[in-house]
Amino acid sequence: MTQPKWRSERLSQLGSSIFAEVAAWKLSALESGLDIIDLGIGSPDQPPSPAVRQALSEAALRADMYAYPATKSGLPFRQHAAKWMKHRFDVELDPASEIVTLLGSQDGLAHLAMALCDPGDTVLLPNPGYPIYTASLALAGVEAVLMPLREENDYMPDLEAISDTDWDRATFILLNYPNNPISAVADPAFFERLLAKARQHGVLVVHDLAYSEMGFDGCEPISILEVPGAIDQAVEFHSLSKSFNMAGCRIGFLAGNKEAVAALRELKANIDYGVFDPVQEAGIVALEEAIANPEMPKAGKLYEQRRDVFLQALSDEGWSIAAPKATMFIWAKLPPMQWSQDEPWNSRRISQEMLRQTGVVVVPGEAFGTEGEGYVRIALVENEERLLEAAKRIGSFIRGQG
Repeated sequence: MTQPKWRSERLSQLGSSIFAEVAAWKLSALESGLDIIDLGIGSPDQPPSPAVRQALSEAALRADMYAYPATKSGLPFRQHAAKWMKHRFDVELDPASEIVTLLGSQDGLAHLAMALCDPGDTVLLPNPGYPIYTASLALAGVEAVLMPLREENDYMPDLEAISDTDWDRATFILLNYPNNPISAVADPAFFERLLAKARQHGVLVVHDLAYSEMGFDGCEPISILEVPGAIDQAVEFHSLSKSFNMAGCRIGFLAGNKEAVAALRELKANIDYGVFDPVQEAGIVALEEAIANPEMPKAGKLYEQRRDVFLQALSDEGWSIAAPKATMFIWAKLPPMQWSQDEPWNSRRISQEMLRQTGVVVVPGEAFGTEGEGYVRIALVENEERLLEAAKRIGSFIRGQG
């Protein structure tokens, strides 16, 4: 009898195997007794504000909070999301028809292609890019056309290099600025060119703005919906995970074009019952705080300070890296290795050896696509003391003293 196969082929397409490898390397390092400094996963190490935590705890104690969230309208959170979009970006949105609440932006990203595309359709994606982008297409049976993001083009896609055939085939184009993993930012002129090109070919623009509150050096990341007429051609993902340190709560939203928002809302109505009401209550407080206290430091302030401390320490150790303008990540060209030149140092080998010898976790650039080779992504998710210790260990490693 043939052994049955209880595993679909699409699972092999759901994400980079490098992440599973990094997890295995980390486990091995832990078992060997190493002190691990994990700069791999971009999970905030700070809690939400006291007011947000208080709202969550109080709502969780209420007896009327334990029905399926979908049995209520969920409108209050969407109304506050619309108010925040007006406050932050001066964008007017109808909370009833132009916003859908999500279990974090990754929930929406994972399901968007299912809602907008049919099997065999085409989507334009960045390379390198956040892994759920390609995984979502695998789930939907949709083909990806990859757009290289390269340093010589300021990590922007060359819109004119995309063939008219690929533009005409595409259902949507997905980009994210500030970018994960690259940390690049976009200006209004780029968004205007992008929207004009997409409009010419009837393509929806999907913008992932998960790092909107993480600009550095006075940079205020912009929304694509600020561009006049964008509401007819674009949707945008927002997340409270990074901006308000609510990663574990799982709440975000998609805003923009009514038809696309309605499609995702309809799909999700058949998949889940919405975001836990106490989490929505906490999200409302987070958005209210941001509106009421515009002078309150944004999430990016902490990561800007960490960036400065860490990059200076790495430079002192012999690894100079261009300073990012936003996000919680550093996109770093591979360091100048001063030892063991028996074979090339690619991003995977350096990441593995660095972890094995020093206990410092970084993610190989190839985890995000072929254009990520030659880089590693470093997450600024430890305090300054630990970042300084990480820099010291990395310096010993690149000098061959690990």
